[in-house]
Amino acid sequence: MSIPEAIAAARDRIDRATSACGRTDSVHLELAVKTRTPEECRAAAAALREAGLPILLGHNRVQEARATAEAIREVPGARIHLIGPLQSNKINHALACVDAIESLDSSALASKIDARATGTLPVFVEVNVSGEATKHGCAPSDVAALIDAVEASAHLQLAGFMTVGLNSPVEGRRARGPTQQRAASGTRPRAPGHQRVRPGAVNGHEPRPGVGHSRGRDDRAPWELPFSAPAVSERTARSREHIAD
Repeated sequence: MSIPEAIAAARDRIDRATSACGRTDSVHLELAVKTRTPEECRAAAAALREAGLPILLGHNRVQEARATAEAIREVPGARIHLIGPLQSNKINHALACVDAIESLDSSALASKIDARATGTLPVFVEVNVSGEATKHGCAPSDVAALIDAVEASAHLQLAGFMTVGLNSPVEGRRARGPTQQRAASGTRPRAPGHQRVRPGAVNGHEPRPGVGHSRGRDDRAPWELPFSAPAVSERTARSREHIAD
């Protein structure tokens, strides 16, 4: 399957899922391009552009984002998001190559990023809704304090939330509900603009773009083998939910 074919297949799945649950707003597709070469990342960005879709690529590691950023930005309008955890010693490198950070999980990290940023930086608050020690993200009870830290910063802009659910297609959806409600109630009075909730995929369980989800993702098969015939990873439901009034 070619990259354009894989993108078309992903969009079809997204459209069918949103239609099935009665969604009428837009749902964005983000390509997880971890371990890909600069040439492959450029090709993926170009395929999104040709398809008339937002050109949104996500990297798990800062060093890979740095290595591919120049190639990706050869495609006009391309944006690079950091979707993996960010270590303090990589903040400067990240700020030099990404357009948004989707893995903000502590007030301390927010403070460090803000101190080094020189312009507005969209961030997603990462929430570990399952409470599993093996997963990144803040606890749901810490969401409000982290929102306060973002709002008190000089450069960070709250773009939404990234939730990491249980390793179950059913239990993961149940766990996300309370966090979505908490996030909505926590941001409606204070955060301007359209906030997004993105459910992260866990071991192949595809998040449904239901109520409260913004952009979602499916990281099951980022690129099909053989290497010469890659398929894109779907970060399926990053739909836009307008949490703020």
